[in-house]
Amino acid sequence: MRNVLFYTALSLSLAIGPVLTGPAQAQQSVRSGDEMFGELRRGDDQLDSGEYLDVYEFQGRAGQPLSVFMTSADFDTYLMIRGPGDFSEDNDDSGDDGTNAALNVRLPADGLYTITATSFAAGEGGRYGLRIGSGGGGRDQTNSSGGQLRPDATASGVLGPGDRALDSGEYADDWTFPIQRGQTYSVSLDAGEFDPYLMVRGPGGLSEDNDDDPGQRGSRNSRVNFTASADGTATVSATSFSSGEQGRYQLTMAEGGRPPASGRGGVSPVYTPTDRPVDGAITVGRPVFGDLSGEDRQLDSGEFIDTYTLRGRRGQQLDLSLSSSAFDPYLAIAGPGGLSEFNDDDPDGGGAFDSRLFVTLPADGDYRITATSYAAGEAGDYRLSVAAADGRAAPGRPRQESYVEDRSGRSDVRGGSIRLGDTVGGTLQSGDETLDTGEFVDTFTFDGRSGQRIAAELTSAAFDAYMILRTPSGEQLDNDDGENGTDSRLDTVLTEDGEYQVMVTSYSAGESGSYRFSVAPSLGTPRQAAVQGGARVFAIMVGISDYGGAANDLPYTDEDAEKLAETLQREGVLNASSIVLTNAEATVGGVRRAFQSVASQAGPDDMFLFFFSGHGSQNDGAVSPQEPDGRTETIVLRDGEITDDEMSALFQGLNTRLSLLVLDSCFSGGFARNVVNRPGVMGLFSSEEDLTSAVADKFEAGGYLSHFLRTGLAGAGDGDGDGAVTAGELATYLRRQFVAEVQGVESSTMEGQRNYQNLVIDRGGVQVDDIVVRLASSGSSYGAH
Repeated sequence: MRNVLFYTALSLSLAIGPVLTGPAQAQQSVRSGDEMFGELRRGDDQLDSGEYLDVYEFQGRAGQPLSVFMTSADFDTYLMIRGPGDFSEDNDDSGDDGTNAALNVRLPADGLYTITATSFAAGEGGRYGLRIGSGGGGRDQTNSSGGQLRPDATASGVLGPGDRALDSGEYADDWTFPIQRGQTYSVSLDAGEFDPYLMVRGPGGLSEDNDDDPGQRGSRNSRVNFTASADGTATVSATSFSSGEQGRYQLTMAEGGRPPASGRGGVSPVYTPTDRPVDGAITVGRPVFGDLSGEDRQLDSGEFIDTYTLRGRRGQQLDLSLSSSAFDPYLAIAGPGGLSEFNDDDPDGGGAFDSRLFVTLPADGDYRITATSYAAGEAGDYRLSVAAADGRAAPGRPRQESYVEDRSGRSDVRGGSIRLGDTVGGTLQSGDETLDTGEFVDTFTFDGRSGQRIAAELTSAAFDAYMILRTPSGEQLDNDDGENGTDSRLDTVLTEDGEYQVMVTSYSAGESGSYRFSVAPSLGTPRQAAVQGGARVFAIMVGISDYGGAANDLPYTDEDAEKLAETLQREGVLNASSIVLTNAEATVGGVRRAFQSVASQAGPDDMFLFFFSGHGSQNDGAVSPQEPDGRTETIVLRDGEITDDEMSALFQGLNTRLSLLVLDSCFSGGFARNVVNRPGVMGLFSSEEDLTSAVADKFEAGGYLSHFLRTGLAGAGDGDGDGAVTAGELATYLRRQFVAEVQGVESSTMEGQRNYQNLVIDRGGVQVDDIVVRLASSGSSYGAH
């Protein structure tokens, strides 16, 4: 760990990078293909932060790929490469375990490069191995780390060092291909050296992840089938289930929603011999869209069939539905325990073109579901779904009286299936289904996606409304409360892909009457919905690396401010009136003028952010309720300091929805008591008020808080995937990252007492669900799977 503490120049002068404190040793020359063994021990050269090191020289040329691997069973290895044009690369983790290090780089220029073999922590020592390669980690050099996919063509690649890495540590290669609205696609990832994982992102909210191929039991391969909802380009990320996994893979894309080089998107024949071929698999809550055609298998009586397998468990209650506007559907299921059921008509009265079955599975095992037609030779598109039943549904139940209402008028709801955004009218009445406790109930279904936020609302002037939401896997969420005492409202983030069930009912048994019901995409609770999206972040971002001799210089801290501005601008949330001040611009007067300019333009619907990365200090003062230790904390600017008292006065002049103070500097926690003392102000501080703060060389950032703030606001902090980062989500994300990455980073007081760096978060009067930023799109590349 390379630590450069944010002291003022009055206390210490610290350098960054491999600064040697012992006598210089001869540097050994190495070439591509060399493999050598060494030992770190007492008496070796040391970095200024205390790590022993050995240095090797490599004569490189512009554009040359170079891989370096360092292994040790005695200590946690760390690699650094330095070269012409300020070239600099560091690495702590090769991805195969926590003690080896690897670098895979392309050299920028001709010249002499130095490779430093050292340890992650000061004072560690022991034997190590070092291997120099020609790039690509010694693996297949055809790995392109992604590219463009073509239908029915197989692309090959290799996951390994040098690839893009997810925040959770998995290597990833990105591939793209054009998609058309309404067209179905299947993407398959096969690998023998690691457990594959697929992520697909694209226009129209396309977001699909998959770990296992549903058509291959026990398979470690991955497959995603989807139907495009918009034209554009889809991005497929080929990655692994666990962090650090490496190896070769093959990626195939096919159009039509069918697995490459296989039969139909169905599964295996029901009520037919079990040695008949299997087409695919179906899961509870995941509808399948297919078609019967002359290419399908046929029953002896001439009907085309598609067959699907379903993994079921004893006692599971299921609602099977097959619908088509092209033919008269016929549905059957058979399997363990002697189950054999078939049906031609929907008992709900869905019409000639529906078939429905309600079954209770008698045993654990694989069941075969057959989709076919009532008459021989019929063909066309269909929809097949398997949903969790509530145990009360049975053939012959009455049809619920409900309708969808839009600008064109009213239309009957067939089979209870609605779309997000529909408004439904209906009536609870005698003859409806009832719950076990006697309440009448109408049931509706809709297709949802994991991470999607929806609001379901039920209103009635005739009865006390009550709603039950059931997930594809059968979990249940109830709600009785709406805007008044008789309405019901559910606002939640969906946790699964598939078919959801909403039961419209009453609070008390026997209540009846008309109602209105809707399920629509949501911006959150009514208070959250009032938060506007777009460029609503008014920010002052300050970073100082060059102190012009007034204090020791710091690495990366000016870049912290610039990168934060770039991140917020890329996410479409940064207002154009925001100001970035770095180095010589970052004066006391410059900050005060920036406050006057930005604060005057930020209004009650906006979020204000003041960010600082640089030196912090403490000055002796009087003991008071605000300063119980008798010390005043400051941020150190290019020509002076701003105290916590002055910062409090500056924040008092704001009139914004939410104000965020972020200080990545020594002793910054002392600002919390003075500034976070009014409604709507939240503070994030990299250290406690009497402790120093370290440079995050590992992430090429001036501070850990700066680095994780950027990733959090870019989407990694969006814990529920609804496109908005709340105060609670951001706080949770930052705490988790500090536990994972900053635990054990040493810190000290002004008197030299040693401790460890700890994050300080003070939400003050800001609630956990207050929105910090509403993103233009969720940041998929930052989330762990």
